[in-house]
Amino acid sequence: MIKAVVFDVGETLIDETRIWSRWADRLGVSRFVLMGALGGMAALDRSHQEAFELVRPGFDLREEEASWERDDPGGLRNHFDADDLYPDVRDALAALRAAGYQVIIAGNQPRRAYDALVAMDLPADSVHTSEGWGVSKPEPGFFAKVAAVSGRAPAEILYVGDRLDNDVLPAAAAGMRTALLRRGPWGYLHAERPQAGAADLIADDLNALLPALPRLT
Repeated sequence: MIKAVVFDVGETLIDETRIWSRWADRLGVSRFVLMGALGGMAALDRSHQEAFELVRPGFDLREEEASWERDDPGGLRNHFDADDLYPDVRDALAALRAAGYQVIIAGNQPRRAYDALVAMDLPADSVHTSEGWGVSKPEPGFFAKVAAVSGRAPAEILYVGDRLDNDVLPAAAAGMRTALLRRGPWGYLHAERPQAGAADLIADDLNALLPALPRLT
């Protein structure tokens, strides 16, 4: 029986459109160009950083982030706030908690994301980031941390994310149930792959989770 539902962050809870748009402006290319490059990298199973390197050869992520922070210390830059939440997030998480499920947020995010998520006062029992844990998806240690903070057996946990490689496949390998969300470029692409059959559920939005949970027991 599922007792805890754990959520990825980017393109699961957070719409990253504004983030990528600000990156395009920063890199000096049109938003269409960067979005297209990101989609291409998603299709090729390559990292988003390679999209940056494609449009700006010699790109150094750490150097650019530091420079951007100096230029705009008070801005959002490559971060997010409550305005970036997908519209179904609050109601879906609240409904899960009202139904008695433990709700946890845990994704590959920097420490600053923890503060942003906590400030949103979401209906969740706890919030965790990979930087705070010192281990990132898809490493098994990340999912061991998920089980530890939930206090549940892996089989009692549903992990929800938009990617096969970072979310569904490693969570399943850890013994968890999984939901693949058709959201964001990775979500749509990955839902069409044969490996998507490894997911216990493929959902178009977060409101689809609660009605489906009894069937996953």
